[in-house]
Amino acid sequence: MTTAPSHPQPARPGPRIGVLGSYGGFNTGDEAILTCVLSCLRAQRPDARLVVMSRNAEHTRAHHPDADEVVPWEGVSRNHVLDVLPGLDLLVLGGGGILYDGEARRYLRLVRAAQTRSVPTFAYAIGAGPLTEAEDREAVRTVLADMDDVVVRDEESRLVLEEVGLEREVAVTADPALLLGPEPFTGTMMRDEGIPAGARLVGMSVREPGRAAEKLDEGDYHALLADVADFLVRRLDAHVVFLPMERHDVRHAHAVLSHMTAPDKGRILHGDYSPGQVLGFMRHLDVAVGMRLHFVIFAALSGVPVLPLPYSGKVFDFARRLGAPALVGVAREQAGLLLAEVDRMWDEYPRRRDDLGSRMRELSAAARETCVRCGSLLDALGEGGGSEDGTAAGEAPYVVEPRPLHA
Repeated sequence: MTTAPSHPQPARPGPRIGVLGSYGGFNTGDEAILTCVLSCLRAQRPDARLVVMSRNAEHTRAHHPDADEVVPWEGVSRNHVLDVLPGLDLLVLGGGGILYDGEARRYLRLVRAAQTRSVPTFAYAIGAGPLTEAEDREAVRTVLADMDDVVVRDEESRLVLEEVGLEREVAVTADPALLLGPEPFTGTMMRDEGIPAGARLVGMSVREPGRAAEKLDEGDYHALLADVADFLVRRLDAHVVFLPMERHDVRHAHAVLSHMTAPDKGRILHGDYSPGQVLGFMRHLDVAVGMRLHFVIFAALSGVPVLPLPYSGKVFDFARRLGAPALVGVAREQAGLLLAEVDRMWDEYPRRRDDLGSRMRELSAAARETCVRCGSLLDALGEGGGSEDGTAAGEAPYVVEPRPLHA
């Protein structure tokens, strides 16, 4: 028995498409990805019935009205999920970084179960790595080989799949969240967060080491970010606002504040905001420095000068595509280099604005390619009578206009 949506809708006549990923409100970046994937599928097949497999069904039902049906897949019996698969016309895996040690096998068991039931499968701009555990590597190598199409979001992920031994064509596009639209972050919301009106604002993102960066020393990078925050407070006469993209980020933001010499100039966003509202908040910033990939993406989408602090391959890759400084990681001994890069970024940004805009348009176009490939697969499966460019018959192509850059 599946979980019904909070607002039941009449059955749709089109294909039944399942979407599987790390969804359920645990991470703002993943929720942004789900928003964009559902928007793509709805644009490609307006009559499709979209079935989201969520780690927290209540959250997904409440925050994603494009989902016609939500199926919990954690903390439930295996048959609960398997019973849903035979009724699907397509299972979409992703997007986002879900193929890594300890997690890849969990997602790919469901993908393999769909394949054994003759359900076509599509990898939607997924991220891969690190992959060192034998069971995860074997699952990636065998299950992805049998998928109908595999699209990854960055070159780093393609290289990881190649190293694992996957022998098939893998397309490289870009992160689905590059197509997210902003929602207003109002003056009232700013006041509720205690952010002073008219002040220059620096956005910062800090995260836990996690599996992607287990050797990262917490004390080192907390102190490093505190140095950067204090420098920007002095350099720009600014206030620093920490944006938690995941609930554990709050603890690390407090740790950075505790290292600052001017903690009174720091704030941590505490409200529960949608990805679109977080993106809307970015438009209030003057500069951004941070670790989390989607924090960097949101800042770049908003035309804010941003310095990524790479802690893993996915951030290195996006920084390279963004034309950001080629920093080699997040370590205390880099404090002088990092402060110099922050200073240079601020001084040179007016000259770099056009280049950033051009790069973001290219990245957004690459993100749209994933949607078109998914539509083309649906066409090949004979569902919906779509056109050659992957759009549903009678529908305009799925196009998200590039965001205007801010002065």
